[in-house]
Amino acid sequence: MWIVVAVVAVLMIAALIAVVSTLRNRRLQREAEQLREQTRLESAKLERREALAEETAAKARAAQAEAEVKAAEAARLQERAAAHQNDVAASREQLEEQRKRADSLDPNVSDRDKGHGAESDESATNAETVGHDPRLDADTYGRVKN
Repeated sequence: MWIVVAVVAVLMIAALIAVVSTLRNRRLQREAEQLREQTRLESAKLERREALAEETAAKARAAQAEAEVKAAEAARLQERAAAHQNDVAASREQLEEQRKRADSLDPNVSDRDKGHGAESDESATNAETVGHDPRLDADTYGRVKN
């Protein structure tokens, strides 16, 4: 009889161990599944952040390229403006020489007028302040301006 009680007790302990082991395995499986689900969610978030980072980098590259194009355009326009200014200065000098030659050929222009007193100097200064030479006709001014 003690043997039967001992065998029944061993069988009950074995059954209890089996139940506990099964419950433990199910709990571990649930934890593993929850961890996998959390990993999938975090992976999706990471992919969205990675896509955003790539998009932002592409926008930065495009902005940089646009800035380089604008810088090149600005440099080209500065060179063009300098060329125009040089043309204007050369035309102004040429016109001044032409005016002086005309004054030197004209017998009605006195020596005082040839020097172009203060009045001529003032009008030239005012013309430079305004940005054009009033002695330039429309054709010359238009050609120099372009």
